[in-house]
Amino acid sequence: QAQLVEFGGGLVQAGGSLRLSCAASGRPFSSSAMGWFRQAPGKERMFVAAISSSGGTTNYADSVKGRFTISRDNAKNTLYLQMNSLKPEDTAVYSCAARSVGVGDPATVHYAYRSWGQGTQVTVSS
Repeated sequence: QAQLVEFGGGLVQAGGSLRLSCAASGRPFSSSAMGWFRQAPGKERMFVAAISSSGGTTNYADSVKGRFTISRDNAKNTLYLQMNSLKPEDTAVYSCAARSVGVGDPATVHYAYRSWGQGTQVTVSS
């Protein structure tokens, strides 16, 4: 399994921006689709964005389209999530996830992902 570590969470005012990073190790990073999910207190884990193994295909939840951008640098084994125009309802723990080795399709459901990071807290104040 991949080891995934997220960075970049924090406290930001509504309308601000944050960039999350996810460093991967332990297996070929470029061979798997990656995704970001979030979970707010008392709520179920929710899909945010996903990217294919090559980076050529992305998927977004409707609630973040036009505000968030997922990207990856396969040379650096790192996944990113640029979050702009943040809203209080974006407050959650954000986790990155990796699909199995060789699976490049950017799925939008959590059970399609094999490896998970520990998560990073994002808090947006109004």
